[in-house]
Order: sequence, then C-alpha cells, then structure tokens
Amino acid sequence: MKNRILTVLAGLMVILHGVIPLQVAAAEDEREIRYWVAPMDPNYRRDKPGKSPMGMDLIPVYADGDEDGSTVTIKPEVVQNLGVRTAVVERTGLWRRIDTVGYVAFDESKLSHIHLRTKGWVEKLYVESEGDRVRQGDPILQIYSPELVNAQEEYVQAVGFGNKTMLRASHDRLVALGIPLDQIKQLAKTRKVQQRVTIYAPQDGVVATLPIRDGMYVKPETRIMSLADLSSVWVQAEVFERQADWVRTGNPADIRLSYQPGREWEGTVQYIYPSLDPKTRTLRVRMRFDNPDEALKPNMYANVRIYGGLKENVIVIPIEALIRTGREERVLIARGEGRFEARQVKAGIESGGWIEIVSGLKPGEEVVTSGQFLIDSEASMKASMTRMSTPPDNKTDEVQPSPAAGPVTGRGVIKALLPDVHKVNLQHEPIPQLGWPGMTMDFQLGDGVSLNGLAEGDSVRFQLEERDGSYVITVLDKTANGGASQ
Repeated sequence: MKNRILTVLAGLMVILHGVIPLQVAAAEDEREIRYWVAPMDPNYRRDKPGKSPMGMDLIPVYADGDEDGSTVTIKPEVVQNLGVRTAVVERTGLWRRIDTVGYVAFDESKLSHIHLRTKGWVEKLYVESEGDRVRQGDPILQIYSPELVNAQEEYVQAVGFGNKTMLRASHDRLVALGIPLDQIKQLAKTRKVQQRVTIYAPQDGVVATLPIRDGMYVKPETRIMSLADLSSVWVQAEVFERQADWVRTGNPADIRLSYQPGREWEGTVQYIYPSLDPKTRTLRVRMRFDNPDEALKPNMYANVRIYGGLKENVIVIPIEALIRTGREERVLIARGEGRFEARQVKAGIESGGWIEIVSGLKPGEEVVTSGQFLIDSEASMKASMTRMSTPPDNKTDEVQPSPAAGPVTGRGVIKALLPDVHKVNLQHEPIPQLGWPGMTMDFQLGDGVSLNGLAEGDSVRFQLEERDGSYVITVLDKTANGGASQ
C-alpha cells in the first residue's frame, strides 16, 4: 500500500514538474513570432533575434500579443473624455476625385477684338461703357478717315468710267480697309461718298473692354473694343503635381459657387496645359461650361471637382484617421475594451475625404478618426503609449519619470569587459531618472574612460550622458558597496 502511494506521488510530481512545463513550452513554441524589437525603442525591428543598438537582447513580438508596446489600454472614462471616434475599414471603389479651386474666364473662342484697318478720328461712339450688350450688325462707332474718303472717291470714279480693272482694284481696296459689302453696294448705287463711315458689331456679346472715347485718334494697332459671348465660359483650375496623372481631356467636372449654394454646373476638361508652374508646382487645367443664363461671370472663384475615373476594389479609410510623420504612416486600431493598437500602414491615393490603404489593414477593422493625436504623441510610439496608459489605482497621482536632460548616475556590477569595442556589459540597478528597470546591457565608453584596474564582478558607480540618441558612460569608478543583485 505504501509503495502504491509513493508511486502515485511520483506520478503527480512528474505531472506537476514535467508535463505542465512541457505543455507551456509547447504553447510558447506554437505562438507565431511577428518580429523582434528593441526593449527601449519599438521602432527598431528585426526579423530574427539579436542585440539592440544599446546592447540589450531583442524581445519577440507575437502575433497575438502586445509585447512591442504598440498597444495601449485606456479606461472608458478616459476614452470618453478624449472624444475618441472610430470608422470601419472598407473595401470599395474610390473615385480619383480632384478637389481644387478655379476662376471663371471668357471663352476665348467666342471673344473678338475689334481693330480698324486705317487711322482716323472717332466721331461718334454708340457704345457707352463696358458691359453694354450688342448684337451682330449693331452700329458701334462712326469714324472719319481721310484714307477711307479717298478710297470711296476712287471707287465712285471707277464706277463712272466703267473701267473693269479700275473698278475691281478700287473695290478690293475698300474691302481690305474693312468696309462691309452692303456699304460698297450702296456706294455704287448712290455714288455719294460718306465722310463718316459706320463700323458694325461682328458678333453678339457684351463689351468686355472699351479703351476709346469720342474724338480719340485711333490707329490700326489701337484696340477699339472687345466683345465676349457669355453663352459659355472657361474655368481655369490648378491641380497638384501628385494628381496630374489623373486628369485627361474629356473628364467630367463640376463647379459650385458660394453666391448660389446648392447649384452645380457640369462641364468637361477641354485642355491640359503642357507644363507645370515652377513656383506652385501645379498643373493648369481648362474646363468649358455652358452658361445659358449667364450666371457664371468672368473672374468669379469656383469650387471645382474633376473626376479622373474609378479605382475599384481598394481598401479605404477616412483621411483624418491617417497619422503622417516624417518617417512613416500609421493608424490607431480600436481593438475593443479600451485597447488601441498603433499600426504602420502604406497609403495610396487620396480622394474626397478618403484615402487608399495599400497595406497594413483589413476590411472590417476599426480605425480611430478623432482623438488619435492625443494618443499618438510626437514622442516615440512606446513612450507615448506608456504615458497614455492608466497607472495602477494606488498610484494614480504619481508622475511617470521622463528622460533626464543632464548627466545621470547609476550603480551596477561588471558582467563583461569589452575593450576591443570600448564597451562594458553591466548589470545595473534601476535608474529612476530614465525610467529604466534593472537590467543587463552593453554600454559604450566615452573618450578618456579606461577599463584599467577593473574586472568582472566588480561593483561600480557610473555616469551616463545622452549622445546621438544613445547613452554613453562618461565616468566609471569601482566602489566598495554591493551593486546590482546577482
């Protein structure tokens, strides 16, 4: 009986001290390791074990764990106070929509500039000011020109003589000077020379410019006036360089004006200018819009949308959810129960308040769209997450230490001397000024720090200074007191 009891106890010991540890070890082996990370710098990642730049062993980050410090847990009341909002990651189509501003201009294909073909004096101006509306064939001015008078007299003489050669030459001269054919026919019929010649509007439109007045002396190079047809207008807009490839001739576009809210005009891209503005790094685009009621007036500003085509089957998130830094792009994932994970992503095109995510997210995940910048501060990810974590209830008023600005002192025990690389491996005590727990790590020795007289196992006092992002030992002295625990 006693032997049986001993046998059972031995079996239990095997179960307690052998089987269970094996099962735990097996479970650890089955966990998927995503990567290896430095304990003090979560941005330092490797795909295999090794040493960090500070000489510490890299720690594994498991697919189901938070060991890299990229996940923070915040109490519900803190989440509410931060005003955290989330959005679901979607897989959908994304229009290459360009939102920009432009200005309304005359349709230059319907704009005419009026010049005389001779010099003379403006005797009467029928148009009073810019903005007057005229129709094709309306008189716009009368001019006295000696050259026009002489040309009329030559034509009348040629008609009287009946000389076909002279008649053809004088007729062609009147046409070249800009006299309409109906006036020439009237002159041949009446044979009465007009001292003042009337000039008529060549098209319908409004007077865009009127630089002349009654009595002015004008020459052929003088612009008498400009007439613009406003039944259609151009809209000139500028597109950022990164969106230049989205624009094609014929793309649909629409515009909206602040003075007529709720109304949209639809048009098309008519022309894309061949070069970028060297100062603004933008591409100029011209669009044409019908304007039957002339509500679009030149020099008005307009909000412009250009549709560059649909990109299908893409993962998108609201653009405000993306956090951009100088080195990376990331988002905060809401994992439920107050947990938030910082995850690096790769962004694609932006369009209408949405942005494509090329890699790093899956449809159905939730990203933080409001309050994420309070969680993800300008400091390193791990430090910012640590500051945002809720401390234990018995230490809610305790302020977490931050890295010291000046030299920091500490105590430890030498574990290894590395004179070849001018380093020392120390098992140091906790350093409150830096927020470091007790650990074993390599330290770089500063200039003038010697290892002479030191040996493994010696207790030492040291001084650290930050240089180029890492801490260097500037003072290393042997002490008689015990150092860090072995």
